[in-house]
Amino acid sequence: MTGEPTSMSLRERLQLQATRLWPSVFFYSVLLIIAIVALRLPNAKDYVGADNDDVMRLVEVRDFLNGQGWFDLMQYRMGLGNGTLMHWSRLIDLPIATLLKFFSLFLPEQRAEAAALLVWPLSLVVPSLWGMGLAGRRVGGVLGMHIALGFTVFLLLASNRFLPGSIDHHNVQFALVAIMTAMLLDEDHRPLSYAIAGFSAALAIAIGAETTPFVAGVCLVVSLAWAWEGKPFAPAAKAFGLTLALSISLFFFGTVPPRLYPAVTCDNLSLGYYSLATIGGGLLLFAAAFASGLGRGLRFVALAGVGAGVLASALIIAPQCLRNPLADLDPMLIDLWLNNVQEAQSIFGAIRQDPYTIGFFYATGLFGIAVCIFRLFHADRVRIHLILLCLLGISFGISLVQVRGSTFANQLAVFPLALLIIDMRRVSNADRENGAAALSYILTVLLSVASVWGLVGGFIGSRLDNTQAELAEAKEKLTCASPEVVAPLASIPPGLVSAPSDMGVHILRFTQNRILSAPYHRNQGGMLTELHIGLATPADAEAFIRGTGVTTLAFCPDFAQTREIAKMKPDGLYAQLEKGNIPSYLQPMPKQEGSPVQFFRYVPSGS
Repeated sequence: MTGEPTSMSLRERLQLQATRLWPSVFFYSVLLIIAIVALRLPNAKDYVGADNDDVMRLVEVRDFLNGQGWFDLMQYRMGLGNGTLMHWSRLIDLPIATLLKFFSLFLPEQRAEAAALLVWPLSLVVPSLWGMGLAGRRVGGVLGMHIALGFTVFLLLASNRFLPGSIDHHNVQFALVAIMTAMLLDEDHRPLSYAIAGFSAALAIAIGAETTPFVAGVCLVVSLAWAWEGKPFAPAAKAFGLTLALSISLFFFGTVPPRLYPAVTCDNLSLGYYSLATIGGGLLLFAAAFASGLGRGLRFVALAGVGAGVLASALIIAPQCLRNPLADLDPMLIDLWLNNVQEAQSIFGAIRQDPYTIGFFYATGLFGIAVCIFRLFHADRVRIHLILLCLLGISFGISLVQVRGSTFANQLAVFPLALLIIDMRRVSNADRENGAAALSYILTVLLSVASVWGLVGGFIGSRLDNTQAELAEAKEKLTCASPEVVAPLASIPPGLVSAPSDMGVHILRFTQNRILSAPYHRNQGGMLTELHIGLATPADAEAFIRGTGVTTLAFCPDFAQTREIAKMKPDGLYAQLEKGNIPSYLQPMPKQEGSPVQFFRYVPSGS
């Protein structure tokens, strides 16, 4: 008898904890982290993520720890001349470097790196789920919170952004998008929520330009809400505008070197984005402080003035940032490099590359947009669905141009779909004998999970296309960028290596050599030089090699870009090397068994 009340009391306490945000976030975070570790670590072949950006970030962090300055973002070992100025932020380097420094106190260097690269992406699970859970709670109560958390677990489990070794900035951006969305969904318009949104918006701009359109959407939502609501919303608008202006100023002066203050670049935080954010935030603060008491029509006139001021500033200070930052790429790089990068593909390019993944990238976002439009047509929770439609529409629009935007579209679709599922559940529970209602509820849940679309697409693809089997088999082979393949370069005196772009970052990681090419748009000169070496006849190729100071050439016929170059120019150097015709100025180095790469030392003609 004494055990029963204790059992009931424990159950009640657990039920109470399940209604609270932080205990729920902690539970789902632990669940997700255990699942990621259990599913991914046993088969992991490297402690660094598979993306080139993860490797380059590690190289950047190493350089920082070895004494390269806080404001010095040059990659001195990449590209022509003195190197390439990177467009990334030290705000991501700093926590990774701190973790690495901490683990190095009691672990050898390599294990310290592995520990730091394990902890960093997994630690970002907590803020990501906090933002998603809070947003779900604000739109759908306790059930909405759990649906949002559950869907996010499946979304992140299918993503590669939170895997051990994934140290690029995209996982931080996911967390910031979740937090900004949650703050905008605060029905009480608390100034603290909007101050957090303003700070998150500034941080998102500071660490990467990919979320700039989303941040613009956040600013638009706040501005329109102020113009519509007036005085009740004024404290929130002022908190957002002031925090945005102050935070972006802190990040600009804290991360941008003084010599680059006047420079306008569109792929990172520079004078362009800084000035637009401060002008926009400042004008919104001014309008909320002095025009909130005006009628709604006059407030919209004031808001139009704010918009005109921001647009005029953009046209004067940074007109080039109103278009695609990659629009200035050399056409050769677009054809031979960018068009083969999956995350940079448009929806049409993605269909051509792999039509079976289209459902994963686009179906959930489109479903969420359709639900928002339907709700608005029926005047159902208008404010919530207007906000979600604006943010989701922007993210989905970006995904049509570049697949990478689909991550945020899938993320934001969680909230309108959570509300739909809650309503479908209510209808199904009200009439348990109605099989159609139950089936509709189950289908709605399944179609709201992006990974379900991915599984269905993968299943269809595996049945209709042999490519999946070929990819699985290829994973077991050494690639052009495998550590074992690059290792021989560590034993030769450091020099300049001409290699396919996907090998570049791995050469930086494992050796002290410099590289011509790596897949970064700011390294156009180095990438083009490597392409021209492969396209030129052997005699002309030597002129490029000698002129740039290349000491070693890496030839990897398995690399898709190399095959394309050989096909384009049958008399070019890569085509001749593929046929076994080696010019006299290239001296083959010993080749490791099973390696797809042949390294050549450059020996000037006549030596």
